Amino acid sequence: MADYTTIDDPSEYFQTALYSGTTSTRKTVTNDGNSDLQPDLFWFKRRDGAAAHVIADTNRGANVAGPVGYTITANPNSTATDVAEGKGIMTITSNGFTVEEQVHAAGNVNTGSMVCWQWKCNGGTEQATVSESGNNPGHTRQTNVTAGLSIIVYTGTGAAGTIAHGLGKAPEVLIVKNGSVAVDWAVYHSGMTDAGYTLALNNVDAEVDSGTNRWNHTAPTSSVVHVGTGQQTNQDAKSFLMYAFTSIQGYSKFGKYFGNGSGTEDGTFDGAFIYTGFKPAWVMCKRTSYSAGDGWTIWDNKRPRANSTLNDINNKLGADSTAAESGDVYDTVDFLSNGFKIRTGRGGTNAAGSRYTYMAFAENPFVTSTGTPTTAR
Repeated sequence: MADYTTIDDPSEYFQTALYSGTTSTRKTVTNDGNSDLQPDLFWFKRRDGAAAHVIADTNRGANVAGPVGYTITANPNSTATDVAEGKGIMTITSNGFTVEEQVHAAGNVNTGSMVCWQWKCNGGTEQATVSESGNNPGHTRQTNVTAGLSIIVYTGTGAAGTIAHGLGKAPEVLIVKNGSVAVDWAVYHSGMTDAGYTLALNNVDAEVDSGTNRWNHTAPTSSVVHVGTGQQTNQDAKSFLMYAFTSIQGYSKFGKYFGNGSGTEDGTFDGAFIYTGFKPAWVMCKRTSYSAGDGWTIWDNKRPRANSTLNDINNKLGADSTAAESGDVYDTVDFLSNGFKIRTGRGGTNAAGSRYTYMAFAENPFVTSTGTPTTAR
């Protein structure tokens, strides 16, 4: 049966931009997708040198230019608290942004080679402002139901409570950071053992059973997410950031797969194949059962293997690492018309019997709403 979608052009909601920094000079970055994209969630990384990842969004001040304005930024690879960045994202355009060099050493670094992954939400306009009610945290939220993304800023209560996410169906991924305290990022993923388990975006650790500490041992529902009593998701009076994602057919997919330990760079052996229902533009995966290896591996379609005419991509970045982009031949993945295939037996992405969670966003749906199929290349 054909996989129809409500999003025929995923570049309306997600794009990757590659650019070179220009020291302290403001850099204009224009997206090159089929559709214009005015971003709300930004994830920066320098590709050719060691530097922190930087995340920013329009809920927390992006598009408020310095010197008197600022953007609140955070580092996915670190437990560090939020920083009020006076430069960084200076303006947001209808199809990109302008950026100046950041204190965090990402976003526009000297003449460094940069990548910025961008998601559209609601143009920075909040659709809900909710006051604290009993144990339920007060929060502000912008949501894009079509693209399955909510950006939520809330204040912890220290007691188990709920937060309305606005997506209309249960989120499958939650990424949360206590912006006031140097603690791990907390990641909920529906592919983990159960709703009591948590991963940390900033390290390679396996999933841990946090009991009622992070998610109150309760999976998100179609209307609310549950937060527990711990520092990582609900410390009293502290400010938190939450990104909530749910799968949209033909555009995004969040799931799990099991490695088979088989695969080589030239495809002699078959690694795991993961069906998504679309040709991926971006994939991030994490081994959940082992506290070692490659951590959070990120690939995208703008950084393929150099001089290759195949589907293979071997230039990876790690969300938990400041390291530069690496293109080891044993880190190869194929982006196909309907999913992705691991071309390695390495433990970071394809150890035999190990469970992995993944997040994936589309370049093209496998089949559009009008029945037009896509190709792998």
